[in-house]
Amino acid sequence: MDIKVYTTDGCFYCEQMKQLCKRAELDYQEVKISNKALSDLYPDANSYPYVTIDGEPIGGLVETAKYFLKEGLISVRKD
Repeated sequence: MDIKVYTTDGCFYCEQMKQLCKRAELDYQEVKISNKALSDLYPDANSYPYVTIDGEPIGGLVETAKYFLKEGLISVRKD
């Protein structure tokens, strides 16, 4: 699975995305990028982080978490 996480400096949600990947024990490539460059690559992207898996756009933190849940890569903890 080829996961790319597009991030920007100082982004709280980007840090949360990296923690989500660690929780799922998945390797990922972090790509630091500016807003203009991200929209040039993915016109539908309007915030950070932005994730692609195997070249397919997934979306931001929430969309990626939903994808990981659907694929069984993480589970919901009931405390």
